[in-house]
Amino acid sequence: MIPARYSASRFPGKLMQDLEGKPVITRTYEATIATKLFDEVIVVTDSDIIYNEITSVGGKAMMSIKEHECGSDRIAEAVEFMDVDIVVNVQGDEPFTEVDSLKKLIKVFKDDSKKEVDLASLMVHIKDWEEIENPNTVKVIVDQKDFALYFSRSPIPFPRDKNIEARYYKHKGVYAFRKQALMDFYTLPMLTLEASEKIECIRYLEYGKRIKMVETNVQGVEIDTPEDLERAKKLWK
Repeated sequence: MIPARYSASRFPGKLMQDLEGKPVITRTYEATIATKLFDEVIVVTDSDIIYNEITSVGGKAMMSIKEHECGSDRIAEAVEFMDVDIVVNVQGDEPFTEVDSLKKLIKVFKDDSKKEVDLASLMVHIKDWEEIENPNTVKVIVDQKDFALYFSRSPIPFPRDKNIEARYYKHKGVYAFRKQALMDFYTLPMLTLEASEKIECIRYLEYGKRIKMVETNVQGVEIDTPEDLERAKKLWK
């Protein structure tokens, strides 16, 4: 499922911006299809413009019935009555979605015979301090088994001791859910930590869900700002 909201606070209409001849959302949809990992790929949107764009290229799209504040809610509404086990969320602003990272996410559930994992997501090791301090970059810290401890827009861990070589990880907004975890999210109210940070996956942690983080070396570009779009164009070329 690819949640695709038209109005984004930092970059309105970003999913319909041109990326070397096609809109960002179309590039993302085609990249997801190209992995050949999924029984079905659906763009879920609140926008007639996005819906028409995806269907015009032969893709499958659904219109949300309700207003939603986050992608998880949008996807939950869409899959509520579908007979599915695992749902993968690819963000609409991730045109560099690629097969190896998604395979790693799916493998988490294939290896989870005891069903201890509620959802899995991706993280990338980052070293550039400007990116680490950037509040648009969501950071994650994990335990010894790579289960998420917390997500933040602040640098975590805070480098009080400069002699400690802490590793910093950027959270990439690509998830794989057990359907039940997704539906639980849909019915549970937002709490203070999520509301403060404006990071939806914190809600899972606040309600005791276990998030397995998977490291990937593929950075790509998430298009949150006009500057990101320019970087994406250069990378695409």
